[in-house]
This record gives sequence, C-alpha cells and structure tokens, in this order.
Amino acid sequence: MGNDGGSIPTRRELVKSAARAPTVSELKATTLEALDHAWKHDPLTSERLDMDNVVADWQGRLYNYESILKALMPADSSDNADDDSTPPSLVNTESAELSFASTGIKSLRDVVKLKFKRYSPQASKGEELIACPVSLKELGASVKSVYLVPCGHVFAEVAIRQIQEDDMTCPECSEPFKSEDAIPILPTDKEEIQRLAARLENLKAKGLTHSLKKDKSAGKKKRKADAVNGDEKEEKPAKKREKVDAKTSISNRVSGINNPMTASLTAKVLAEQEEQNKRRRLAAAR
Repeated sequence: MGNDGGSIPTRRELVKSAARAPTVSELKATTLEALDHAWKHDPLTSERLDMDNVVADWQGRLYNYESILKALMPADSSDNADDDSTPPSLVNTESAELSFASTGIKSLRDVVKLKFKRYSPQASKGEELIACPVSLKELGASVKSVYLVPCGHVFAEVAIRQIQEDDMTCPECSEPFKSEDAIPILPTDKEEIQRLAARLENLKAKGLTHSLKKDKSAGKKKRKADAVNGDEKEEKPAKKREKVDAKTSISNRVSGINNPMTASLTAKVLAEQEEQNKRRRLAAAR
C-alpha cells in the first residue's frame, strides 16, 4: 500500500456513485440463462432431463417422469393414505429448486407426457436435435414453445398460431384440441400464467384434471361428503382381506401402459418401492 506512485481511494470516492441498474439486454440474458437451465434440468431433483421421458404440468414446467412417479409413491404401501393429504415431497438436495408439494400434482392425471420430434440436420454430422415438426425450429430456451393437451406433441408457438380453424387438430396425430389447451412451456409472462391458472380452475369445476381426464379424487370427496350427511348407511371395510403377490400387483399396475419404455420404468420404480417397504416391515418386526 503506497510507495508505488498510486493513491488509496477514500470511502467517499467508492460510494459516490450508486449501483448501476441492469440493462435490458442483461435482463434478457439472465432470463434466457434461467430458461435454458429449466429446459435441461428437473426442478425437483436438478438432474438432467431425459427428453424421451419428460412430462409437464399445468404451468408448463418440465419434469422427469421417474421423479414424478417416485414422488407419488406412498411411504409405505401397507398404510392407507387419506385422499385429502398432501402428496409426499421428494427429499430435496441443496440444488433442488422446489418441493413436490408446491407443484400441486396429486396424480399422473395432473401431468402430460410430452412427445418431441427429432431430426438430424445435414450440418450436424448425425447429431439429433429436438425441433418443431412444422417449422423445424430447434426447440429450447430461445424459441417459445407449446405442447398440446391431451396428445402431448410439442411445437413452436408460431406454428400453432397459424392454425385458425374452429375445430383445430394436432398437425402430428390429428387429435382435436382447443386453443386454451395449447400450453406454453416455461412461460414467463404473468398474464399467461394467470390464464393457465384460470383454465385449471375451470377444469376442476367440470371434474377434470389438467390432462382432460376425469378427476377421480373429486368423486371420492363427494362420496365422503355423502357419508357424513348420512346418505350412505354402511361403510366398506377399510382393510383388504386378501394379500396380493407383489409381482402380480406390479404386473397389473403396468398392464394398462401402452408405451413399453414407460411401462418398464414404472415397473422398475414399483419394484424398488416394494423392496423398501419389505425392509421397513422387517425392521419394525425386530
């Protein structure tokens, strides 16, 4: 400090200019960086997204199918969980961005399996890219994208805007959809998020979930209310009298899944869960 021909700045010189506000370009760069991260990582586990097994919720957030499946699994299959209870949260790591309970996902009917189109440009030397099947734009943080409910096909937003028919159909599978069922992926506009929230409330009022499937929990709640009011005279036994073999149970639960990869992944998670439950019961019996 000193004897070098320089000077030591005083406090007044250091604080005389206020902190500079970020410019518009800097804000855009920050937003783009956050979107790029959300396009590539599961917000529950911070693991890399497997684009062949990605699901999205009503707000356009992307998750690995396996992380949603594990989070929906009860802590112990022998316990009867209350339908009104909050779904179990994932054990968050330090890098995890949100808890499962805050997503509002109660079942697999609250998410939609996304279907991405892949193609290999000539300049990519065989490398496959995820792109819009209509415009062939590479999908990601720099391109506004939407997915259609219920089919799950993903497109660039500009491509879907060109469809101005009364009875709109998916360009990939010809599945009919309504304009409000084109869900933006990772929206940042507050008005867009409010529109999605209003859509979800309207679906709940009709007894439907985000995926346009019937909300089973709504029927269960109604039956419980009828029982409290005396409309039901007898209650069914809460405990099951028959014990089903674990392998048979898993086979029955995945038999309705058409996608072989999804069925295999589901069976794997169920087997892991069953093994954990066995260990808990053995530990409790000692």
